[in-house]
Amino acid sequence: MARRKKIYEGKAKILYEGPEPGTIVQYFKDDATAFNAEKKDVIDGKGVLNNRLSEFFMTGLNQIGVPTHFIRRLNMREQLVRNCEIVPLEVIVRNYAAGTMSKRLGIAEGTQLPRPIVEYCYKDDALGDPLVTEEHIAAFGWASQQDMDDILSLALRVNDFMSGMMLAVGIRLVDFKIEIGRVFDGDFQRLIVADEISPDSCRLWDIETGQKLDKDVFRRDLGSLTDAYSEVARRLGVLPKSNVAKPTLIN
Repeated sequence: MARRKKIYEGKAKILYEGPEPGTIVQYFKDDATAFNAEKKDVIDGKGVLNNRLSEFFMTGLNQIGVPTHFIRRLNMREQLVRNCEIVPLEVIVRNYAAGTMSKRLGIAEGTQLPRPIVEYCYKDDALGDPLVTEEHIAAFGWASQQDMDDILSLALRVNDFMSGMMLAVGIRLVDFKIEIGRVFDGDFQRLIVADEISPDSCRLWDIETGQKLDKDVFRRDLGSLTDAYSEVARRLGVLPKSNVAKPTLIN
């Protein structure tokens, strides 16, 4: 596919103008970052795996009636998505204590929570994406109360879908984060799941062994990130076995 005008480059993806109005081409890079980009590396094949896994999850959500920005995959690194206005929040759903929640509240990692807990962070890399409350969101006009109701509903539906899918292949969905976009159909606005859903944005632990199959492998120097992501893809049947270990790279 011919390269188009670059719109934005983030830590893990590049966005280009799409071939039709209202579309964007989302390109998945091999770059890995952690601790607000203080730790960086390039992981061969990571972008290929995240593109295919995000396609798999977004397609599944679309099929069960959870709207997403995903339209179709273009090649091993790119997918066509719907252009949308991103709500400036990271929406985090936690099923087990881990990461910053464990540090903030002194709860041992792996402790099952009484129910899924939804948290919100303000999207601002310079501030380290700080945790915010619904009071902050309302006061600063980042989202309306109706938006927040819809965001909560979307987040919990994604959690139900992802938890069941992962449980079926022996993986525990510890937590995940999503972004939400606004789109307009005529005069009507609706909210959709945007950005990506991949091991970059989820914590995934093997149910039997507790082995981490997500970006914590990179954060904590626990081994090969490509191997961890490939294991998730293998269990879900996302990539043929012959391609999982060494994905075909197309730049």
